[in-house]
Amino acid sequence: MAPVLSIVIPAYNEEQRLPRTIEQIERYLNGRPIDYELIIVDDGSTDGTRQVMEAAAARNSKIRLEALPANRGKGGALAAGVAVARGDQVLVTDADLSTPIEELEKLDAALHAGAGVAIASRAVRGSRIEVPQPVYRVLMGKAFNLIVQAVLLPGIWDTQCGFKLFRADVAKPVFAALTTDGFGYDPEVLYLAKRRGVKIVEVPVVWRHSAPTKVLPIRSSIDMFKHVVKVRFKG
Repeated sequence: MAPVLSIVIPAYNEEQRLPRTIEQIERYLNGRPIDYELIIVDDGSTDGTRQVMEAAAARNSKIRLEALPANRGKGGALAAGVAVARGDQVLVTDADLSTPIEELEKLDAALHAGAGVAIASRAVRGSRIEVPQPVYRVLMGKAFNLIVQAVLLPGIWDTQCGFKLFRADVAKPVFAALTTDGFGYDPEVLYLAKRRGVKIVEVPVVWRHSAPTKVLPIRSSIDMFKHVVKVRFKG
């Protein structure tokens, strides 16, 4: 029987954070009446990430492993995981669980109310930032989102929070059509969903900054900006 929920986590050199993340997800979902699968995608890691994944899968049949032969980036890893997901809903989340797994209930409620995509947001009323990012990252994030609103997604205040729940019939085609392998995947996926007429809802969540991060402030921001412009003007 296919699971109701697929959770997809991209993992690149996450041997330190991944065990705790897996434990938190298992503890939360094993205590709930929902059939799930946890898909972890090894994005060409060079540390012990693969061993952590294999150990987890060996003790829990709900955990499935995917592996990319070389590092492609967050977008590419998520696309690979979504492609094999079997659930009616697909949650994509970062390996650090900056948005706690317990916030899934809020996103699930939004889907049941008619949304095709529910995205965790740090920028709408009701959100709670318990551990903030450094000020320079907050300012850069706000500037990037203003660009995204102007170019691609007016009215969406936080595209970059890495905790998003999709109906599977939305997730499959939009991730298959993704043209970026990098951090700029978020606005592109949402833009592709919007073009299909899918309702996107921002949901206020609890969020905690987790260090270290693999996002390089200047380089990643420039790359994401270039990609946003490319996505908008290619069609």
